[in-house]
Amino acid sequence: MAHIRIAVVAGEASGDLLGSHLVAALRARLPTAEFIGIGGPKMIAAGVHSFFPMEKLAVRGYVEAIKSLPRILAIRHQLKRKLRALQPQLFIGVDAPDFNLGLERYLRKRGITTVHFASPSIWAWRGSRIHKIKRAVDHMLVLFPFEKALYDQAGIPATYVGHPLADVIPLEIDRQAARDQLKLSHDAIIVALLPGSRQSELALHADLFIQTAQRLQEQIPDIQFLVPLTTKETRALFENALYRNAAQDMRLVIIFGHAQETMAAADCVLVASGTATLEAALIKRPMVITYRVPKLTYRMMWRGRYLPYVGLPNVLAGRFVVPELLQDEATPDNLAQAVRNWLEDKRASTALAGEFQRMHLALRQNTAQRATDAILTLLHARGLC
Repeated sequence: MAHIRIAVVAGEASGDLLGSHLVAALRARLPTAEFIGIGGPKMIAAGVHSFFPMEKLAVRGYVEAIKSLPRILAIRHQLKRKLRALQPQLFIGVDAPDFNLGLERYLRKRGITTVHFASPSIWAWRGSRIHKIKRAVDHMLVLFPFEKALYDQAGIPATYVGHPLADVIPLEIDRQAARDQLKLSHDAIIVALLPGSRQSELALHADLFIQTAQRLQEQIPDIQFLVPLTTKETRALFENALYRNAAQDMRLVIIFGHAQETMAAADCVLVASGTATLEAALIKRPMVITYRVPKLTYRMMWRGRYLPYVGLPNVLAGRFVVPELLQDEATPDNLAQAVRNWLEDKRASTALAGEFQRMHLALRQNTAQRATDAILTLLHARGLC
């Protein structure tokens, strides 16, 4: 088999997960392939040579993006030069549309085949991006079933591949086994707090989540809280917020990583909007979704929205199945009441688990293999492998 060079670029932790599964599946089918680009620890472990730290691309919102723009443009310029010199047969942009679509258009003009893995949320806002996508992408791999029709209508080749989280998370998860793993009581009332994975998210959410937990502990004295955090920096931010709110004596445990195990052990999850909401749904746990961003970012994004909801479980259901309390509605009292509603209504929690089970089955498509099949078909059609 001829040597093939594949460039892959991801911009944040969720993309690193997607990219690592795809690279592993491609490597199994193309054992001599070389993978280069930008990735995080999971993609690097799968065999990607990363030219730049992925964390330098991870920003959220207009204001943050503007501040980081010079650095990001410099990285993209350097990456263009490297890829122009190395001439990969294929470029795969994993999410990160603001970074990847411009790069894909540049490379496609120079004869490099481009694939984008995970559609931008054109169904939620900035739908006009589909015209930019058409100029940039030879093939789109979409994670959610309703997305393919949008691309078919626009004349952009697309394949529905499902979501890899639905493949790796079991259909049934034993709450008590998860509690045993974390050395927790079977009878405890446990709420998982997931304030976000970025430092910018912790800066906006840590006080809010801690104050919500304080309200809940006043109302339910024997309640326990678990907080999975993945870096020293986010842990330090959260611990500083505990001191700031005089909450050092709360029944709260910070766990390094293990977010899925933490959600599995919980009775309810309070979670910042993002991929973690999908994880909570696949683990079949009731949740309350919240999010805060800088006010200017919120006004700009909210004005351009198409849907009344932002959380992935609600988007996939096509209706509100879990509460979303965003921006000014995200107060400790509101969030505490929403969490209590789930803790007190077991019938509603059971019904929600059934909804999440149907969602799980729809998304469980052996994503990495389906994506690999689509990519290899494209490469064969172009005589590239």
